[in-house]
Amino acid sequence: EVNFWRPSGTAGFSALLTGEPFLFKLHSPRNFIAGGGFFTKFLFLPISLAWEAFGVANGATSLEEIRRRIGRYRKGVEPGEDPQIGCILLDEPLFWTEDEWIPIPKDFSLNIVSGKTYSTDQEIGRHLWSEVTERLIRAKQRALDPGPALLAAADSQRFGTPQLVQPRLGQGTFRVLVTDAYGRRCSITGEKTLPVLEAAHIRPYAAGGAHEVSNGLLLRSDLHTLFDRGYLGIEPESLRVMISTRIKTQFENGRHYYALAGNVLSSPSVASAVPNPDHLRYHAENVFR
Repeated sequence: EVNFWRPSGTAGFSALLTGEPFLFKLHSPRNFIAGGGFFTKFLFLPISLAWEAFGVANGATSLEEIRRRIGRYRKGVEPGEDPQIGCILLDEPLFWTEDEWIPIPKDFSLNIVSGKTYSTDQEIGRHLWSEVTERLIRAKQRALDPGPALLAAADSQRFGTPQLVQPRLGQGTFRVLVTDAYGRRCSITGEKTLPVLEAAHIRPYAAGGAHEVSNGLLLRSDLHTLFDRGYLGIEPESLRVMISTRIKTQFENGRHYYALAGNVLSSPSVASAVPNPDHLRYHAENVFR
């Protein structure tokens, strides 16, 4: 996964649909396309969350490096300031070897700084997509476990216009999409202090739970720990909070947590983020006790 960030915290991005390819052009004088990824979503995120979620996949070695680079565009970032930046989230990224680089299209001006959209309805776009597809097919053949967006795009040469497919999410993308789906509020308490909110897998990743938004809940960090260790669960049908009796027997406390028992889980803002009942049932039967 890659966070292709922009320093502005106000300028949006609407050039692509989920699953469409986003190509990487190198800086001049190396005027080549050297890879790409599949667009997942555009979000405004504070610098701290972008770093915590994506780390070096932000294209920087440290949080301070990102702050310095953004500060050059925004006339400085004050110590302790955590401004929002625009984040173009890309999954299933591909980086080609130098012999696979594609020269930029003849109509791509070197003065362009924010990208250019191409359509296969036009000759230049068709030619570019043909070149890209050749490389996607080779990437598909080399990959041990190719993602769904890569498979769909690579097969476009045989089946015509590709069907857009949701890319396979990485851990960082999963985190920020779950955070966004719940409006940056804990799904149990409504807490909105962002540094203590975490995206929890309902069905653990180690047990086959994918990085899918419907397999996530946004929880306050202490509740996340209790959820992962089976002290807290969600009743699959009623979506009510369950608190294990083990908290009292093992720690002789927990009244603040027992006060949450019976609370109904808040609803995410998008239907695709509604918790999968099968994952909730798995957690209730195999993790909660």
